[in-house]
Amino acid sequence: MKKIHRMTLAAAALCLAITSAHALDGDAQAGEQAAAMCAACHQSNGGGMNIPGGESWPSIAGLDADYLYKQMKDVKDGSRNSPTMLPFINMLNDQQFKDVAVYYSQLPVVQGQGDPAATEEELAHGEKLAMQGDWERYIVPCSTCHGPDNLGAGSVFPHLAGQHAGYISDQLHAWQSGKRNNDPQHLMLAIAERMNDKDIRAVSQWLSRQPAQRKKKKK
Repeated sequence: MKKIHRMTLAAAALCLAITSAHALDGDAQAGEQAAAMCAACHQSNGGGMNIPGGESWPSIAGLDADYLYKQMKDVKDGSRNSPTMLPFINMLNDQQFKDVAVYYSQLPVVQGQGDPAATEEELAHGEKLAMQGDWERYIVPCSTCHGPDNLGAGSVFPHLAGQHAGYISDQLHAWQSGKRNNDPQHLMLAIAERMNDKDIRAVSQWLSRQPAQRKKKKK
């Protein structure tokens, strides 16, 4: 138990050390115009699409602006492999990246979707991985870096709660295979490579069902 506690603290300290945030110099109004091309996949409300068995596009409404900006830059310079996004990204300049990022960050969060056929057993397994991890296999809980409710932490760790299950699953498989590797300190690779298909489906389905934004406290 003490070993697990030390490992949890070490993981949390590493995540905290690489979390940073600053105000992005972008214009939301200009971003709305530049984002017109994004609507085909991410929808006009930034809610994305969950396509079972096919490519899913994330809900990006309400994501941290700095995180969104970095992902666009990474696609542009090849640090993140996304053949679908690249043609659109190449139409924008760096200032437009900032404008689009600020625009989407200010949109209301949109709740993602999962597979209605997910079983209670799968969801319970997903909850355990997301909130407690599996220390026997050195799988760190998602909440260690992505926040207590998996609603994101700073500009490095995006919200997972309420994200489309298909997209979460796609990205975990991408980290696992090395297709995606633009994470700090290769944290996601280290976790994803220890997960099997059952783990990935379970945690993706559970996270997609969680509230995509914090509930307002009653006065």
